[in-house]
Amino acid sequence: MPRFKNKKLALLSLGVFTPLILTNAKVNASSFGAEIFCSMRDAGNDHESSWDAAYTYIKKQKGGLFKVSPKNAAAQITETVIREKEKFNYCVEYLDKLHPNRKLIRDLEKEEKRKKLEIELEETNKEISEKFTDETFDRYSY
Repeated sequence: MPRFKNKKLALLSLGVFTPLILTNAKVNASSFGAEIFCSMRDAGNDHESSWDAAYTYIKKQKGGLFKVSPKNAAAQITETVIREKEKFNYCVEYLDKLHPNRKLIRDLEKEEKRKKLEIELEETNKEISEKFTDETFDRYSY
């Protein structure tokens, strides 16, 4: 019976301390991810390369079964920059690119698809009209 109590106690302590350890790793990853992003931007790098470096680092540090989404990583970086204003006061101006207008992006993608379909339709109509000239298509010939 005492052996069973020890197992219960060990499982209980594991259940309590595991989330604390994982949360600390997440905070450290997002903090250093923010540092990577802000330092690279401040050094003159473009948004894409800075974002890729920070996001790759955050994904690598997270581990586990589930990956960090780009939206979640951007939120973590923003949260860190806002929480530690003294440390990242130069970085606030770069945060707007982390959260683009998602609706605008979706609308642009829809417009691009529509244009591609129009081009394909025009090409198909051109092929059909070339195939059926006036000589080959006479509606009164029986």
